[in-house]
Amino acid sequence: MAERIYGFGPVWRADARMLILGSMPSVESLHQSFYYAHPRNAFWPMMAEILGEASPETIEEKKAMLLRHRIALWDTVGSCERAGSLDSAIRDPQPNDFEALFRNCPNIKHIFFNGATAHQLYLRLVARGDAMRSYHRMPSTSPAYTLKYEIKKARWQAALKEAFPDEPL
Repeated sequence: MAERIYGFGPVWRADARMLILGSMPSVESLHQSFYYAHPRNAFWPMMAEILGEASPETIEEKKAMLLRHRIALWDTVGSCERAGSLDSAIRDPQPNDFEALFRNCPNIKHIFFNGATAHQLYLRLVARGDAMRSYHRMPSTSPAYTLKYEIKKARWQAALKEAFPDEPL
């Protein structure tokens, strides 16, 4: 039987305009106590390139980079049972408290899902006729999703630009 694991709190500021959601932190991320900690996960280098920033190294630098661009970060699942890191192993998922996050961040109008599982779980566990926000299912930045880095980055960049055509990211 897999043990119950718990994710992290959200990274946010009150004027955040978008939310990026993963599914549940990997074993490596849980070990390092922050999102996307696996050295082969493309999230941090990709976001730095898209945002025109130096690649952040520390947890504080990672948080600061997102917050400067009014990007909130969290996971769809707050706790679950899972052996290993694969999304396909998630059992008994319990969602995070999105009502509280959206109360604190009323300007979030776009949700970008880092992979299919984050999107599917959000639709199943959370979404209840949410016409206030648009959803964007993005290619996973996980090394388990073997799409080439340049293709992942191009798709993320195009979606962010489409959502915010008149604003610098």
